[in-house]
Amino acid sequence: MESDKVTTPQTTPATADGQVSGRTSPAAAPTKAAVTLSPKAVEMAKKQLAKRGTPDAAIRLGLKGGGCSGFTYVIEFADDPPRERDRVFDFDGVRVYVDPKSLIYLAGTVLDWEQTLMYQGFKFRNPHEATSCGCGHSFSV
Repeated sequence: MESDKVTTPQTTPATADGQVSGRTSPAAAPTKAAVTLSPKAVEMAKKQLAKRGTPDAAIRLGLKGGGCSGFTYVIEFADDPPRERDRVFDFDGVRVYVDPKSLIYLAGTVLDWEQTLMYQGFKFRNPHEATSCGCGHSFSV
């Protein structure tokens, strides 16, 4: 099944001016602290960014407190450069920003694209989830 494969990220530290430098080899093994995107998620992220008219923008992943189970996933477009402490991942041209606090809970997560009769959208596959609510948008660790 194609969605079981993940794209190895190229991690890049953000500099104070938001520039990306120091790419790692695309052949490097994913680390436990990494967030990864499935090939389908990369494809759909590119489509969403192009549809929005900002193909060079990034996607910010994170968490916020709330929801039925304690935490809610956050996924949003990021037109600004990464913040100073953000981890920046690159998946075949799709940049993903994750703040350090969110990365603690998102480490090892695969962002996938799911399309069923009832749902279409990005799906977080987080190994730290202990429980999640029925709607699938909040979880606890």
